Amino acid sequence: MTKPVNEREIVLAVLMEVTENGAYSHVVLREVLEKYQYLEKRERAFITRVTEGTLEHMIEIDYILDQFSKVKVKKMKPVIRNILRSAVYQLKYMDSVPDRAVCSEAVNLAVRKGFSGLKGYVNGVLRSTARGLEQVEYPSRGLKALSIRYSCPEWILELWKKSYSREVIETMLQDFQKEKPLTIRCRLDRISPEELKKRLEEEGVRVTPHPYLPYAFEIAGYDYLDGLETFRDGLFAVQDVSSMLAGELADPPKGAEVLDVCAAPGGKALHAAERMEGTGHVQARDLTEKKVDLIRENIEQAELENIDAEVWDAAVFDEEFEEKADLVIADLPCSGLGVLGKKADLRYKASPEGTEALVKLQRQILSCVQRYVKPGGVLLYSTCTVNPAENIDNVHWFLEEYPGFEQDGIRDRLCPELRDSVQEKGCLQLLPGVHRCDGFFIARLVKRAPQEEEQQRQGKETQ
Repeated sequence: MTKPVNEREIVLAVLMEVTENGAYSHVVLREVLEKYQYLEKRERAFITRVTEGTLEHMIEIDYILDQFSKVKVKKMKPVIRNILRSAVYQLKYMDSVPDRAVCSEAVNLAVRKGFSGLKGYVNGVLRSTARGLEQVEYPSRGLKALSIRYSCPEWILELWKKSYSREVIETMLQDFQKEKPLTIRCRLDRISPEELKKRLEEEGVRVTPHPYLPYAFEIAGYDYLDGLETFRDGLFAVQDVSSMLAGELADPPKGAEVLDVCAAPGGKALHAAERMEGTGHVQARDLTEKKVDLIRENIEQAELENIDAEVWDAAVFDEEFEEKADLVIADLPCSGLGVLGKKADLRYKASPEGTEALVKLQRQILSCVQRYVKPGGVLLYSTCTVNPAENIDNVHWFLEEYPGFEQDGIRDRLCPELRDSVQEKGCLQLLPGVHRCDGFFIARLVKRAPQEEEQQRQGKETQ
């Protein structure tokens, strides 16, 4: 009897959406897993692993396929290309699946998708691959070798080579391919870290305290989040520790007026609202209704009353907010090169031209939102990339353009493990594999009071 739902067919559908239609893998996969929650844990795990693994290793997989197929990957029909890609991932990385099963399931899937005329081709390529997989020769030197081994486009490696050693680059690439536990933030307004850890363990979850923050944990061993009572009760938020560190360094005082200009899905804005313990106000904004709806859902779950969400383009000035904010959080659109371990498809969507355009957009938004910061207030700039052009270079540009701001010391605000990673005075560059979190950049910039700015100007004139 044929199963009503075939896991490999679901994998193919996700891969088609991502590679052919430009969808984001984490979004599509999340929607698929929500839709098929009734599947067994083993089946959902298979869908997740094959989808993510195929995307994570896609450059290597295409290199392998080109060794065994007369038709090169770029010339294949998209459905056949993605069937073969997911099959090669299983052949190389999933010993639990017999080679013959991989081949036959791929052939069956090709037939179901209307390509019965190519079943012999699919079968032949995969059987040849299975037999010759161990004999495939890879480049042994240069960035080409790293590109294929870790499935990272060469232009990204060339970009990193300007700022990082080969050792650091390979450390980041290795980290992107490691399976990691989920990181969560304890909702301190509802429960203590100690009690949350106890509750999670009672639910059968493996809990590891994170070394960087006392309210951060890594969790594993659960089926799915909605199956946890602690999650349904809103006792914790899913958030990487790098993002939590942004909230830690933002550190809004009680009663503060906070504006988060690119807030979706809302983690930093909610963190700020929680830290103010019901006082002050956080205005969370983003560009589209869809993104803002996501923020509103998270606000509703958090049951916080000192935060609202609205649609607003961060590049458009809002005169009603001029010099009204004690804190502006500017976690801006970026290349995402620090989170390739979680969003593997970003490496294929990014481009040198796109990255240059993002730098211009970041500067445009920073020029706009700096006007919202009141004297003595803080602008917190952050990205989830490890590209200096989008990070420290933007800070240098900003301070030259807006000398009324200066870097604010952050060293004493961080745990001892991170203090040596502070750049200059007020910037923190986190690197995957080097640090125990995503690749992330944070800069804390403070706007001088008028008298301080005047003193600074007079000091320069007398030099």
